[in-house]
Amino acid sequence: MAVKTNVMRILQQQKIPFKEHTTKADPSLSADMIAALLGEDPARFFKTLVTVGHSGEHYVFMVPAPASLDLKKAAKAVGEKSIEMIAQKQLLPLTGYIHGGCSPIGMKKAFKTVIDASCSNFKTIIFSAGKLGCFVETDSRLLPYETADISAY
Repeated sequence: MAVKTNVMRILQQQKIPFKEHTTKADPSLSADMIAALLGEDPARFFKTLVTVGHSGEHYVFMVPAPASLDLKKAAKAVGEKSIEMIAQKQLLPLTGYIHGGCSPIGMKKAFKTVIDASCSNFKTIIFSAGKLGCFVETDSRLLPYETADISAY
C-alpha cells in the first residue's frame, strides 16, 4: 500500500479486512463524482456526515453518495428531538478531519455512528480513509455501527 492512513491502521489493528482505493485529491469532487472516477456503484460509496442533536450531542451518519441525510429519520435513529449538520468550520476541530476526507473511523472522539440500512444490499461498502483521495472498502457488518433508514433520495 502506497498510503497508509490512521483509518487503515485502525482497521488492521481490529483485524477488519479492507481494500484501498485512491483517486486524485480534489475537495471539489462530490461523492458521486469520486464513485464514477473509481468505476464503482455510487450506491455502494458512502459519505460521512457529522451532526449535532438538540441535546448538544454529536452524531455521525453514513449515507450513499446519491442520497442526502433525512434529518428527521436520523434524529429518530439516535433518539433526538432534532438534529442539524455542523458548520464546515467545526469539522476539523471536532473530528480531526477536513471536508472531503472525513471518515467515521479514527475521529478525535468516538461519536455514535449510524450507517444507512441500504449498506446491507452490498457485500462491501466504500468510504473515506481519512485523507482526500483515499478510500477503504470493507464489509459494513464488521463495523461497530448501527444501521437505520436515514437517507432521502
